[in-house]
Amino acid sequence: MPENARPEPSPLYRWLVLIFVSLAMFGSYYAYDALSPLADVLKQQLRFSDLDIGFLQFMYSFPNMFTVVIGGFIIDRLGLRKALMIFAVLSFIGPAITAASGHLSVMATGRLIFGMGAESLNVAVTTSLARWFRGKELSFAFGLNLTASRLGTFAALNSPTWARWAYTNWRNPFLIALAFSSLCVAGAVIYWMMETWAESHYDLGKVSTDKVIFADLFKFGLSYWLIVALCVVFYSAIFPFQTFAVKFFMEAHGTSREFGGFLSSMLTLFAMIATPLFGLWVDRVGKRALLMMLGSMLLIPVYLMMAYTHVNLYVPMAMMGIAFSLIPAVLWPSVAYLVDQAKLGTAYGLMTMLQNIGFGGFNLLVGWANTYTHAGADNPAGYNLGMWIFSVLGFLGVLFAFLLRQRELGPHGHGLETITTATKS
Repeated sequence: MPENARPEPSPLYRWLVLIFVSLAMFGSYYAYDALSPLADVLKQQLRFSDLDIGFLQFMYSFPNMFTVVIGGFIIDRLGLRKALMIFAVLSFIGPAITAASGHLSVMATGRLIFGMGAESLNVAVTTSLARWFRGKELSFAFGLNLTASRLGTFAALNSPTWARWAYTNWRNPFLIALAFSSLCVAGAVIYWMMETWAESHYDLGKVSTDKVIFADLFKFGLSYWLIVALCVVFYSAIFPFQTFAVKFFMEAHGTSREFGGFLSSMLTLFAMIATPLFGLWVDRVGKRALLMMLGSMLLIPVYLMMAYTHVNLYVPMAMMGIAFSLIPAVLWPSVAYLVDQAKLGTAYGLMTMLQNIGFGGFNLLVGWANTYTHAGADNPAGYNLGMWIFSVLGFLGVLFAFLLRQRELGPHGHGLETITTATKS
C-alpha cells in the first residue's frame, strides 16, 4: 500500500497508546513521591535533617539541569520508542539503588540516576502525545496522562494508610516504590511494539531525524519562554511544598502521618479528576494564557493561609488542587502550538530542564530555610519563611501569565487565546 494511502491511526489505537505511556508515568510519579511520607521516618531512623531530605530531591533534579535537553536531542534523533526504553530502564535502576542502603550518598546516587531517567521519560511521553494527538484531542489527552501520573502521586502520598505496616522501617516504602517503577519498563516495551506495528499500517506523519542545532534553543519565540518561566515558578511552588508537606502538617498542625498524607494528596486527587476536564474545556474555548493567569492567582494566598490562620486545611489544599489541575492542562499542550514539530522533543526537554533547575533549587532552599529557622513540632512558626517563598512564586506566575496573554493578543501571537477544536475542524 502506498505511504500516502495509509489511514491515520484509529481513535481506539491512539487511546491505547495513551493508556500504556500513562502506565509508565504512573510508576515514575509513584517512585518520585514515595520520599515525602517518609521524611519523619528518615529523620528518626537515619538522623536526616530537612536539608538532607531537600538534598535527596535536589539530586533527582540535578542531572536534569543538563541531561533533559540531551534527552530531547535523543528523542529527536533516535525516535520515541528507543528513547522511551532508555529512560524507562534508568527510571527502574535509580529506585533500586535508593532502596539498597541507608547512607545518604548511596540514596542520593539512586535519586540522581532515577532523575536522569524519569524526567526524560516525561519529555518522551509528552512528545509522543503531541505526535499522536496534535490537531485532535491534544489537551484532553494531556489531561488524562496527567491524571494517570498523579494517580501514582496519590497512591504514594496515601501509602501510610494502605501500607501502614511498611513505615516501621525506612526501606520498605522504597521497595514498594521499586515495584511500581517496573511499570515504567512495562509501558515502554508495550509502546515500542505498538509504534512499530503502527508505522507499517498507519500514516503517523513524518518523524524528524534532522540534526538538532544547539543554536536552535535560542530561536524559540518569546511566548515559549514566558511559558517556560511560568512552568518554572509554578512547579517550584508545588513540588518542594509536597516534599515537606506531610512533615509540615504533622509538626505545624498536629495531624497524623496518614491524614497529612491525605491532605498532601488532595491537590493530586483534584488534578486526577479535573485536569482532563479542564483540558477538554480548553480545547473547546481557548483562552489559554488567561486561564493560566487565573490558576496562578489561586496559589498566592494558600501558603499564607496555612502558615498564619487556623482555617480548615481542606480549603487551601482544595484551592491548590484547582490550580494544579488547570495550569498543567493548559501549559504543556500549549508548547505544541508554539514550536515546530521537528524540534518539539528539544523544546520540551529544555522546558523540563529549566523546570528541574527551579524546583531542585527550591527543594534545597526550603530545606535550608526549615533547618535555619529550626522548624519542627516545638517551633511550627519556623515553617513560615518557606511559606512566604512559595507565595512569592505564585505572584511571579501571575506576572508571567499576564505577559504571555499580552503577547498572544498582539501581532506576534500564535493563537493560544483563539485556537479551539472548532477552529481546527
